Amino acid sequence: MIGDAADAPQTCDACRAARRPWVQGRAVMLYRDMARKLVLGLKHGDRLDLVPAMAGWMARSARPLLTDHTLVAPVPAHWTRMFRRRYNQAAVLGNALARNVGRPVCPDLLTRLRRTETQDGKSPEARTANLSGAIGVSPRHADRIAGRDVLIVDDVMTTGATFAACAQACLDAGAREVRVIALARVARDG
Repeated sequence: MIGDAADAPQTCDACRAARRPWVQGRAVMLYRDMARKLVLGLKHGDRLDLVPAMAGWMARSARPLLTDHTLVAPVPAHWTRMFRRRYNQAAVLGNALARNVGRPVCPDLLTRLRRTETQDGKSPEARTANLSGAIGVSPRHADRIAGRDVLIVDDVMTTGATFAACAQACLDAGAREVRVIALARVARDG
């Protein structure tokens, strides 16, 4: 879903066509024009100064998704990607969002079990296959997730394959419900 919390929800065609393991989701903006520049600045330009504003926007959109028992968890990055980028932009956003909404965060709740190829240029089916078995709940945090609601945070949602892999890992580990929030959502043509 995209839009203000007060707006009527907008569901994309891809979400209508495919079953998603999360119950609700939101994106703050469409991934184009200035929004694309902002996301790329954070992701590849070390523009951590953008995080407070981005987290504020995300908090506004996330509030309707939260319950009293929500645990915030970012999409994990593989250690090799962390080595190159020096930080996980989803974790930076997730930490700031959690502070903003007063919910606990577990930055390493989810883990990359294996390195995956970049998702860029892949079809929705190839994205899903690329992530198959690649994300799990960290064994040291398994007790934190049982019976809880989880809000998964990422910078960009393209097809939803990453969110789906993360949400399924949470549900398999005993989460009650999973919701997702992205800073930006790629609009699919057609």
